[in-house]
Amino acid sequence: MQILKYLLLGLLTPVTVFAATSLKDILSIEGVRDNQLLGYGLVVGLKGTGDRQQTLFSAQSLANVLKRMGVTVSASLITVKNTAAVLVTADLPPFAEPGMRIDVTAASIGDAATLQGGLLIMTSLRAADGQVYAVAQGAVITGGFIVGNVKTVNHPTVGRVPEGGLVEKPAPSVAPVTTVRLQLHQMDFGTASQVADAINQKFPGAGGELAHAQNGTVITVKVPPEYLNRTVQFVATLERLTVDPERPSKIVVNERTGTIVMGKNVHVAPVAILHGDLTVEVQVGVIVAAPALPLPVTPEAIPGATVVVPEAKVVSTAEKLKNVILKEGATIEDLVRALNAVGSTPRDIIAILEDLRAAGALDCELEVI
Repeated sequence: MQILKYLLLGLLTPVTVFAATSLKDILSIEGVRDNQLLGYGLVVGLKGTGDRQQTLFSAQSLANVLKRMGVTVSASLITVKNTAAVLVTADLPPFAEPGMRIDVTAASIGDAATLQGGLLIMTSLRAADGQVYAVAQGAVITGGFIVGNVKTVNHPTVGRVPEGGLVEKPAPSVAPVTTVRLQLHQMDFGTASQVADAINQKFPGAGGELAHAQNGTVITVKVPPEYLNRTVQFVATLERLTVDPERPSKIVVNERTGTIVMGKNVHVAPVAILHGDLTVEVQVGVIVAAPALPLPVTPEAIPGATVVVPEAKVVSTAEKLKNVILKEGATIEDLVRALNAVGSTPRDIIAILEDLRAAGALDCELEVI
């Protein structure tokens, strides 16, 4: 019960009113993105926690490093317990210029016990095109440790080198010139149309519509003549525009952890489900509501009219066969509250939600991860 209460905390709190969102939070500029870098290197200076003798490539790599420094030694004669072979990864930000510093991550690929206290020696970082864009070197910070063979804290075979990467070649970013292509982070035709309309309203006198939504993801924007030499200012102006993105109703279920994330106003169609010793029924029902009036009054003096209002009502019994009844217009919140009241577990609720989707009783998307 307590676990379910905390898992559904966001559901049972009042509805949050979403404010307008700036374009920079929901889209990106085509060609302006990070580039992944990868390299192979060595971490030295370990206190006997490096690769053991059977990890041959770390010894061979150390022999090659020493050979480039004028020291020739056979790899079979090297004891590498203070050295570990690692793969080094980093993200090259857009428009990165030589001399910029970036963070890198080093992960052991041998049988080293920990990288704690190690030093990553100069490692070339290459992009997918095979060219070197940065080099990495520096002290490795693991954030964990190992005590003998008894206790291990966090994950000591992976560490970071803050600002350990030095950019040597400009990033292959494409700056917009006459046309800016905007890419939504999540495909939605309604949001794409809103973005195009907001841009056209911002620049009404630019000789026709500047923005055109090509599909649910890409919006093409022509750079106005007055901004042709000031593309950066134009893009900054676009990013400051705000829209109210359309958010589709969705329920996300994680069966491995029993986590359920759902919207508050998702409705359930009339349906009945029998799950173990639990019966769930959503019925069609209404209540008649008359306007509030001072009494006594005559029929001729009654202003307003009687209206019919959907009623969401929860009924539960204490018998072994638990029964939950919801009226028409009931939401997922009503259903979860009712199931929680009769002692249902997150696993029960997940199974019921999947059955509701199969029966076509949910007016939203159910995603199981």
